[in-house]
Amino acid sequence: MPPPPPPLGRSRRRTDHSFDPALDDTELVAVRAQLSQGRWTRARSLIAATGDDWDRRGHRLVVLAQAAGAAAWAGDWVLAEPESADAVTLVACAAVLGALRGKEPEALAREACRRAAAHAPADPTPWLALLLLARSLGTEEEVTQLFDQVRLRHPEHHHAHHLMAARLAERRPDTGSDPLHEVYDFAAWAAEQAPADSPLAVLPVVAHAERYRALAVAGRESKDPGASGHWTGRRARQVMKTAFDWWLEWEHEGHPRRLVDLNFLAHAKLCEGRSAEAAALLNRIGPHATEAPWSYPDRDPQRAFRAARRAALGIA
Repeated sequence: MPPPPPPLGRSRRRTDHSFDPALDDTELVAVRAQLSQGRWTRARSLIAATGDDWDRRGHRLVVLAQAAGAAAWAGDWVLAEPESADAVTLVACAAVLGALRGKEPEALAREACRRAAAHAPADPTPWLALLLLARSLGTEEEVTQLFDQVRLRHPEHHHAHHLMAARLAERRPDTGSDPLHEVYDFAAWAAEQAPADSPLAVLPVVAHAERYRALAVAGRESKDPGASGHWTGRRARQVMKTAFDWWLEWEHEGHPRRLVDLNFLAHAKLCEGRSAEAAALLNRIGPHATEAPWSYPDRDPQRAFRAARRAALGIA
């Protein structure tokens, strides 16, 4: 006899949309579970197989660093293989996340990242880890310098561009909805510099959402993104159209963080009032929701994402 179907109701919906930072990387999910049990050899194999696919390497190392006990297990790996750049970089990422949670000294996290960078000079990931730390705790000058270090090694680094857009969006909230704000210039520049098939084509949409977050937190925009009007201006509509057209032509099934972009684009299309386009994007997203931007500015991302699905697809 086949097993009964899962129970209906709220618990099922929460399981379906788990906001897992691993997104749809099933191999990463399995390896993270093993790492949390102290079995780091699978992590070693996974990172080695990732090679110099820098976006995927950064994504996987940051997600693995979030596993329970990651810092301790990565430390065991370093003790076993002290010359392993992969092990040292995982230690650095775990130290940064610990510092951001207030559990580790910031200075030790920075030192771990510098040590990782010395082990692998061509790898942007230790600099990405430093940028993650500086995005919340560093100065404007430090953020810019670290972003430049990442870009020097991988000009199209997806995660680094998202971090830079988020930090830039927080500048000068008193200017309100200024269409000439530097975050928009930065995103447009990055999209123009990247190859035609680069997912950085969606960065102007990300910049728009990050600026909305900063303005809403400062009380300059409505806390309800759908009612704010932030996505209905002429420039905003052009940005959303360009990004959606890019997605239709170039949909990047292989990029490790493409679902991050799809969540930002679906959110924007819904706020713009284009539910048919939002529905197409939500179908592609499936269960792989991301907390940003559904949580902007201070919303419950679960509720916001379910409301988006109801509005666009008629389902929870």
